[in-house]
Amino acid sequence: MRIRAQVAMVMNLDKCIGCHTCSVTCKQTWTNREGTEYVWFNNVETKPGIGYPKHYEDQEKWKGGWQLDSKGRLVLRSGGRGKRLSRIFANPDLPTLEDYYEPATFDKDVLVNAPAGLSDTPVKQPRSALTGEPMALEWGANWEDSLGGAHERAGADPNLVAMDPEAAARVKFEFEKTFMFHLPRICEHCLNPACVSACPSGAMYKREEDGIVLVDQDRCRGWRMCVTACPYKKVYVNHSTGKAEKCTFCFPRIEAGQPTVCSETCVGRLRYLGIVLYDEDAVLAAASVEDEHDLLDAQRQVFLDPRDPAVAAAALEAGMPQEWVDAAVASPVWRLISDYKVALPLHPEYRTLPMVWYVPPLSPVLDAVGAAGRDDADADEVFHTIRDLRIPVEYLAELFTAGDADAVAGVLMKLAGMRSYMRARTLDGTVAAEICEAIGMTGPEIEAMYRLLAIAKYDERYVIPKAYSKDAAALEAQAAATADCSLDCEGGPGMGGDGPGEGASVPATVERFHLVDDAGSVRPGRKALFERRSDGRLGLTIDPAGA
Repeated sequence: MRIRAQVAMVMNLDKCIGCHTCSVTCKQTWTNREGTEYVWFNNVETKPGIGYPKHYEDQEKWKGGWQLDSKGRLVLRSGGRGKRLSRIFANPDLPTLEDYYEPATFDKDVLVNAPAGLSDTPVKQPRSALTGEPMALEWGANWEDSLGGAHERAGADPNLVAMDPEAAARVKFEFEKTFMFHLPRICEHCLNPACVSACPSGAMYKREEDGIVLVDQDRCRGWRMCVTACPYKKVYVNHSTGKAEKCTFCFPRIEAGQPTVCSETCVGRLRYLGIVLYDEDAVLAAASVEDEHDLLDAQRQVFLDPRDPAVAAAALEAGMPQEWVDAAVASPVWRLISDYKVALPLHPEYRTLPMVWYVPPLSPVLDAVGAAGRDDADADEVFHTIRDLRIPVEYLAELFTAGDADAVAGVLMKLAGMRSYMRARTLDGTVAAEICEAIGMTGPEIEAMYRLLAIAKYDERYVIPKAYSKDAAALEAQAAATADCSLDCEGGPGMGGDGPGEGASVPATVERFHLVDDAGSVRPGRKALFERRSDGRLGLTIDPAGA
């Protein structure tokens, strides 16, 4: 047994309001620079929908993740070394810019500085942030937000296509008959990452100390095999540097004992961060189980109980600090995944053993009970209504349990039972013993789960090893004494350079990409596209009068 520690995340989808604050703050922190205009390390999708990039869940098309061969061995869907070598200069299994979206920009100065006497009202015309040319907006990372456009494309959602036709027929895209929920997504930082195995140059790696998957920018050669191999399509290529980039799990913040930016700024307080101990020797066997419905339990069995004295002793013997073991004991992630068993992984059938899990959304269950003519105070009636919820259990099963509807129904019953139990406790102080018996939990366990999911404080939701806090000063001193930082490379996520002021060495993308030729001269027809505005900003300057 080789004990490892993994920083993991759980998101409670019942609390996500789709505000996209996490996406914006992540964008501003990590990908607000040249070459990453289309890149969203964190994005929030509306389900049902085809997602970002389009149809990323269709692995028959994109060849992401792992599969079992005819001999039961775990192999990459994208092929072995020979196949990847044959495609190293021309990989066909890659999303195009149209699958992501072509980023657009607007020049508000067209309206602000419009001269008087124009015969036509000036409008902000969308222009490509890459070429500066006029364009039509036809897709975006958030195009399907709150079911926008769902009636046109959501029927092609791979999860709907994979459902039983009878169950899929219950999904309606008509007003007052449909359903939706928000699904925030980041890199899964998997225990068995396909991107790491597919990288020909060895630039992708998984950190031993905390399991965060990163890209060595010095070793990356831009082969893009990692983009194909990632089934969640959370590895991107910076078109300016030619290097692969991905969510870093905000590791500089984690090292300083702080939560990720997306967690820190989450309005709904739906994210939980913590340490999970796992047996590295058991990962391959867990990812190789034959029945996809067994993958959930197999991954849970890889995790080790930090409260077990034998596990704690083995962790300390392996060199893990006591603070890490203590953090693992207090981890909210461990409790939601393994104690209460209400958190589920995203698409376990990809066999990457993802480490960002989700508490599935529970539809307005009491309303559904009443609409069905049942007693919403009767636990049995509530549980029997689970299968009739507006969000089909089968759809959630395609997302979180490889199609095992019973596993999802069990989680939803626990959540519904918790609501009924706490309702009785709040109204008249009674203890609903029959609910405890039905969901296999004690009253104190239900109340503890309720506190964690509903009203947990900051330090209960984010339990990051105190050892990082101890090392923060040393890390800061090391950074100050070193001339170069691994993130502070040209075009890298450290956003080095002189900035957007006078004498900037790396101008903004709208001023550089496809706007100048190899000699640095402005291409014909693009005059004044990257001049400095009167307010000092760099950006498109368009003459509203058409001069």
